[in-house]
Amino acid sequence: MRGHWIEPGKTIGILGGGQLGRMMALSAREMGYGVAVLEPTPNSPCGQLADIQVEAAYDDLQGAERLSEVCDVLTYEFENINSDTANWLEKQMYLPQGSDLLAITQDRIQEKRAISSFHVPVVPYRSVKTVDELTEAVKDLGLPAVLKTTRGGYDGKGQRVIREASKLQDVWEEMKEEGPFVLEAWIQFDMEVSVIVTRSVFGELSNFPIAENIHHNNILHQTIVPARVSKEVEEEAVRLAKQLAESFNLVGTLAVEMFVVGNELYVNELAPRPHNSGHYTINACETSQFNQHIRAVCGWPLGSTELLKPVVMVNILGEHMPKVIEHIRDLKGAHLHLYGKAEAKQGRKMGHVNVLANSVEKALEEINKSPIWKTD
Repeated sequence: MRGHWIEPGKTIGILGGGQLGRMMALSAREMGYGVAVLEPTPNSPCGQLADIQVEAAYDDLQGAERLSEVCDVLTYEFENINSDTANWLEKQMYLPQGSDLLAITQDRIQEKRAISSFHVPVVPYRSVKTVDELTEAVKDLGLPAVLKTTRGGYDGKGQRVIREASKLQDVWEEMKEEGPFVLEAWIQFDMEVSVIVTRSVFGELSNFPIAENIHHNNILHQTIVPARVSKEVEEEAVRLAKQLAESFNLVGTLAVEMFVVGNELYVNELAPRPHNSGHYTINACETSQFNQHIRAVCGWPLGSTELLKPVVMVNILGEHMPKVIEHIRDLKGAHLHLYGKAEAKQGRKMGHVNVLANSVEKALEEINKSPIWKTD
């Protein structure tokens, strides 16, 4: 059942206990809701703030049943929630986002086919299940190309760049147990951008300002807003994101990542939930992506997404933590957000900083002066 109002005082259930769930929970609490979370790890970032944490695996239907008994509306914080669990919960309780888009975005082939079916451009690709199919796909798309697992990859995991035909067999032997795969053509893009759109249970649609994303070692490093793109590219990116939201009959939040090539755009990936590249909204927009998501699934009117000030978001990884503690007070315009993770591992997202300034150039200047992200 879709399209009804969940009043404050009710409990929002969140599938997944990571940092996105934590920031959802913060917004939910501000709006007067209780929070329950399903997460296998004790003392998770979201669990630290929840009224109830059901400690169970994502494919544990008994755990899902316990969650359904203590919440009035359900959402999820990342797309690799077991789809069988989501299907079961959708039948048992109020999951306004449904499970269809979740299932589509869990599989890169399904995702690309769905995007293409709505006449939205994607990077040329081929489905690959065998080494012979890989060889044929390389002939069609040329080299270099990127071989990706169809399921489960993130932050560069589950993918390899193939630059030489002589390396095909080696790459296949290294990855074959992780298949099936998708082979994508190599696009020499000018930049990556993302647009986050939100659509409520009543069909109201809004978008946040287009963001420019910079990655280091396949992990998002900075998000720059306003993105340094032409008005034409900005308008087209927003149009494509809204077209996808309407085509999917979206409820909740959708992050649309795109490659910019001149004035052309290619959709790279979708995420049907709040996104790392939208963390800037917490301090720099009138309404944050997390507050907007809660509004959408609970039947509130959507808030204004106006950008209040230029901003650069910088991720804090495990290796940055010692310098963050030492130098964060010296970073002007900085808003620090830490996720409550106990162990700071290399490459692990521990938090982020939003640096607001009168221009993105000024914000970048402040960040570049700081020793926090400098490598020795």
